[in-house]
Amino acid sequence: MSATTAGAPSAAPAVGRAEFIGFMAMVFGMFMAILDIQIVAASISEIQAGLSASPDEASWIQTSYLIAEIVMIPLSGTLSRMLSTRVLFTLSALGFTASSFLCAFATSLPMMIVFRALQGFLGGAMIPTVFATSFLLFRGPQRVRMSVLIGLTATLAPTIGPTLGGYLTQAFSWHWLFLINVPVGALVAFAVWSTLDIDRPDRSVLARFDWWGLGLMAVFLASLEYVMEEGPRWDWLADETVRGFALVAAAAGIGFFWRTLTVKDPIVELRAFTDRNFAIGSLFSFTVGIGLYGSVYLIPLFLGRVRGYDSLQIGEVMFITGACMFAGAPIAGRLARVMDMRIMLALGLAMFGVAVWLTARLTAQSAFPELAFPLGLRGFAMMFTMLPVNQFALGTLAPSMLKNASGLYNLTRNLGGAVGLALINTLVQDRGYLHRVQLGEQVSWARTGATNFVDQMTSALGQRLSDADAATAALRRVYALVQREALILAYNDVLVLMALLFFCAIPLVFLLRKPNPAAMGGAH
Repeated sequence: MSATTAGAPSAAPAVGRAEFIGFMAMVFGMFMAILDIQIVAASISEIQAGLSASPDEASWIQTSYLIAEIVMIPLSGTLSRMLSTRVLFTLSALGFTASSFLCAFATSLPMMIVFRALQGFLGGAMIPTVFATSFLLFRGPQRVRMSVLIGLTATLAPTIGPTLGGYLTQAFSWHWLFLINVPVGALVAFAVWSTLDIDRPDRSVLARFDWWGLGLMAVFLASLEYVMEEGPRWDWLADETVRGFALVAAAAGIGFFWRTLTVKDPIVELRAFTDRNFAIGSLFSFTVGIGLYGSVYLIPLFLGRVRGYDSLQIGEVMFITGACMFAGAPIAGRLARVMDMRIMLALGLAMFGVAVWLTARLTAQSAFPELAFPLGLRGFAMMFTMLPVNQFALGTLAPSMLKNASGLYNLTRNLGGAVGLALINTLVQDRGYLHRVQLGEQVSWARTGATNFVDQMTSALGQRLSDADAATAALRRVYALVQREALILAYNDVLVLMALLFFCAIPLVFLLRKPNPAAMGGAH
């Protein structure tokens, strides 16, 4: 029987009030888990100062969370079958809450890295469990509405993360980035445990549990994430440590895929990729991960390094994206019931590409007035992209495959983000160097305009400095201007490439099979 039709009933019993409350609590838990990826982004300098860490070391506050989460996400399907959805999500929410509390009271960088890794690993199961539960509980128009809600949550959380993080840091302290999770996480865990009981645990899974597969998968994904995160900073394979982790990732990856394809009960079931919609949907999820995490990373970086904005100011600029997501959600939900989702997805990809293309006009004066429209359009486009991608990837799979497939699907989005950030950092370095060389040629002593500019600046500085000091200060300012403009041009180059990626993805839409209207919400 085909995976696209098996176990897809034409109707399902109405979801009770208790189950609905439990599901909404799960969505809120997922929101917390995704939010914590980016909530520290705008406040990393404050955390770095509080822990007496260097900027390079402080990046591990993010990296440790991502590495741990990326290991848990594909594992969640097996754990859900073993423990049941209710038990796994409750344990995940409680573990996330406890580790958040520990993060708030970390007194050194090593402590913070360990606690953040625990937070990412324990909370990572919440994300794919929500996706799988929505497709198990809901059918027809209800499923579309829940998919809109999940898509809004999954994209809104990293977008407003810098905003919320900036506000909490400015109003209180960086400790509240983590303390805010404690009461909310406890409430989520209690609500899910009390209201949602949709499947039974299968204890036999433990007896068949593939420990070798788990070990190989953990080493493979953790090493790959390390290479993606640290490679741009240390010139990739030129660095001995990065090269070593790349070799470990390659060896563990070969072992993991061999084990997965040959063992009777693998830790991760890859057969879902034989379904064309799931395979292409996962590719789109990878692309969306690059766009989502890449843009949320790049714009705050520009605002902080070029414009000199603090965490709260960065959050205020980025808020327009979240507001437009809210505005686009009901429109996307309604169109999903009357429009061919392939057309809707193509429209979303095109709008996202245009939004990023328009953003690629950054200058040293770019601020909210210049960024509002492209950032708002990106938020609007995200809802038109996420909703159909979720439906195509998961909406036609058999219920027995959903839990594992949901983990794989969410993993592709996170891997897209990891690969995207690595490529962005590498391109910014390479293109920045090229632009510095080109701009440096334009400000040489052979250029009359450049020498006149230096003379004018030297004269202005000479009013309060000696002639020698004024000349040195003028040259330093010219050098700083070259550095700044080269960085801006590099950011624009990366944004253009990101836009082209979305434009190039549009033709793949028409390789998707049109989904079953009854299952996808087309029936009324």
